[in-house]
Amino acid sequence: MSDIAIRPTRLADGRELIYFDDAGSALPPERSADPRHLDPRPPTATMRLDLLTGDWVSIASARQNRAFLPPAEFDPLSPQSETNPSEVPSRYDVAVFENRSPSFGPALGDAEDAPEGLEDLARLAVGRTRTSVGRTEVVCFDPRTAGSLADLTPNRVRTVVEAWTHRTAALSAMPGVEQVFPFENRGEAIGVTLHHPHGQIYAYPYVTPRTQRLLDTVDRYDGDLFADLLEFERGGERVVLESGSFTAFVPFAARWPVELHLLPHRHVADFTELTDAEKDELSRVYLRLLRAVDALYDTPTPYISAWHQAPVHTHRDRVRLNLQITSPRRGPDRLKFLAGSEAAMGAWIGDLVPEQTAERLRVALATADAERPL
Repeated sequence: MSDIAIRPTRLADGRELIYFDDAGSALPPERSADPRHLDPRPPTATMRLDLLTGDWVSIASARQNRAFLPPAEFDPLSPQSETNPSEVPSRYDVAVFENRSPSFGPALGDAEDAPEGLEDLARLAVGRTRTSVGRTEVVCFDPRTAGSLADLTPNRVRTVVEAWTHRTAALSAMPGVEQVFPFENRGEAIGVTLHHPHGQIYAYPYVTPRTQRLLDTVDRYDGDLFADLLEFERGGERVVLESGSFTAFVPFAARWPVELHLLPHRHVADFTELTDAEKDELSRVYLRLLRAVDALYDTPTPYISAWHQAPVHTHRDRVRLNLQITSPRRGPDRLKFLAGSEAAMGAWIGDLVPEQTAERLRVALATADAERPL
């Protein structure tokens, strides 16, 4: 969207910071320099191969230094003030910056001992390591110190969608990046350590285990998996919301007490393949879905909002951009914990009937639309 201004700059330690100004923003184009004196960034973490599963584990011990539920006056994601030397020097609408203690990066694919492609990562041997190249970014949805994306205006959500699109394109072009994953964790029950409305973007040096299982299924399936799945769900009773270009539904085999998926009606591999009109529409649809999830109970619902995109270099014509919102909340004061069967064996047991969850979400959507019309 041409009306959303994109203003890149750098933080005091060289990390990239990008301001995304709303369409019609009242903010001036000038941005303050970062006046802080910062320690050098920690070295890039190292990945270790789990020989039992073939999964790579990034050992990123610098993450232990992350801020943990600071008071609002010391919010590290608010615009800087005289008493709060935060990560963002200027006022902003939406801001994206490199994480100071990243799980992947800042080194990229030309670093020493970097992965040498997917075939290199697939080789099995005891004690294998590689540098955890890639990028980990923080996306600040709003300068306010509390809330979530559901509390924003449609115009601001549209700016967030544009930020996801811009960063997906930029990160996908970086050497060594194999998959880009925008997501939002919301609520202390999920493990959130900052109340500020924000999300993250991970640029992985491999195709994630979850996506590898999907690729295997796509390869084994006789037909267009996502097209057939969408047709099946649109013909059932689990649809929660339909628009001109998107359908949201509770999946047939839902794992979580609250699980809501969204698919575009045409094939797009990631955010970069959406048209401006589709991004406009998606912004409003997504906002309505998040508000419906919040309207299920009297208090805000903890959730993970995960944007699954096709890998950068494979299966782009067969893996479709899809959103999966999940919550462990199975009642007003009850959570689903991943214990023996799910955590140890990956064998899930659903606590709620998906068709009943879909009906509850449709009622919650109607309530949210009435209380906060767009």
